[in-house]
Amino acid sequence: MILFILACCLLILGYVIYGTVVEKVFGISTNKTPAVKHPDGVDYIPFPTYKAFLIQFLNIAGLGPVFGAILGAVYGPVCLLWIVFGSVFAGAVHDYLSGMLSLRHDGKSLIYLMEVYFGKKIKYVALFLLISMLLLVGAIFAKSPAQMIGQLTHSSMWLWLVVIFGYYFIATLLPIDKLIGRFYPLFAVCLMGSSVCLIIAVFARDIPAFLNFKLANLHPQNLPLFPLLFVTIACGAISGFHATQSPMIARCLKNEKYGRPVFYGAMIVEGIVALIWATLGICFYPTTSALLASIQSVDAGGVVSEIAKGLLGNIGGVVTIASVVILAITTGDTCFRSARLILADFLKLPQGKIKFRLVLSLSVLAGGIFLSIINVSTIWRYFGWFNQTLAMFTLWLVTVYLYKAKKCFWISLAPAVFMTGVSSAYVAYDKLFLNLSVPVAHTVGFVVAVLSLFGFLVLAPKCCLKK
Repeated sequence: MILFILACCLLILGYVIYGTVVEKVFGISTNKTPAVKHPDGVDYIPFPTYKAFLIQFLNIAGLGPVFGAILGAVYGPVCLLWIVFGSVFAGAVHDYLSGMLSLRHDGKSLIYLMEVYFGKKIKYVALFLLISMLLLVGAIFAKSPAQMIGQLTHSSMWLWLVVIFGYYFIATLLPIDKLIGRFYPLFAVCLMGSSVCLIIAVFARDIPAFLNFKLANLHPQNLPLFPLLFVTIACGAISGFHATQSPMIARCLKNEKYGRPVFYGAMIVEGIVALIWATLGICFYPTTSALLASIQSVDAGGVVSEIAKGLLGNIGGVVTIASVVILAITTGDTCFRSARLILADFLKLPQGKIKFRLVLSLSVLAGGIFLSIINVSTIWRYFGWFNQTLAMFTLWLVTVYLYKAKKCFWISLAPAVFMTGVSSAYVAYDKLFLNLSVPVAHTVGFVVAVLSLFGFLVLAPKCCLKK
């Protein structure tokens, strides 16, 4: 528990110290934000800062820092270090710079930013991949809660799937202040509150502690820390998915000075939630073998229920299931809303007009419904790698921006190079890709990372400064 407390303190210090450094490097301006310049009553609506922060936190978090942290806890307490350093030096930098860059470009989505900084040719590939990713996540987070509600109420999963997609359609179509602005801050507080209650229960009660407390790889199957841990714990450390969500809130900020608490701060709080759930996984089970056995038996959602019931009783278990359902649904609907915004930016369709919004909402929902009906389990297995690869590309994007602006680009270049190594090593190691040995995969990751670093330093003066 001492490591947990120390890790939380480091995250807070990271926000205060390194967050200030990143903010100064980017350089906030007094120019009017998109929400102030041209509010449209739909997507561009000025929000109070606290509301923007809570919605951003819920949008980027959802179930990620819960399930991912529990899966990462199988590696032992060393996972806490990745959450801390990943959040401060990679995830929060990624979220802040991508969010602020969107804000500087009128709240435009990631597809627009990629076209501006990577060229027009990339936008078509990026459009396909981003929309596919968002629809896939949205479909998964429609079907999963529908199954959970169906099992809980002994009713048809398909009925609840229709209900959930009906809600998704409304949430995607309506102005952001009608549903998301009113209820999501409350859901965000519930996520933070439930996590805090559980960790307090660990302190207050005689919970079996983890017996083998070492900062080493304690995975029962001896799976390698690198790159697997850095893909397993994404939300809570760094996640490319966040870059698809930040433009939504970039359209709601009233002043650039609120960017650090909203974008950088939300990531730090997500890191704290991930720390809590990783610590719960570590402390609630006597060994990593016991934790892994439970995950294999009842999956990560079942482990959440076991921990909640063990610490808070049966009522805690019911509340946890309800929380999982709500968090899954709130993640799903913001996926479809982000997909609508990306398509609107790509097609240059104003969203103030209901007819354009209606067409795009129906289009993305149709794609989500199709994916929820077919079996996408094989595709979903690639999501972790794709998510971190998207984070890698986003970090390279903001690095190009900083280089062109003649600012300290090393704050994003360092994590970009690291995530390039992670993604490359994962492709080399994982059986879904090349299925090479651990030493070979590590070598591939290291070589590709070094080549990307030197390639950027050599090519940047020739390419990034072109007019």
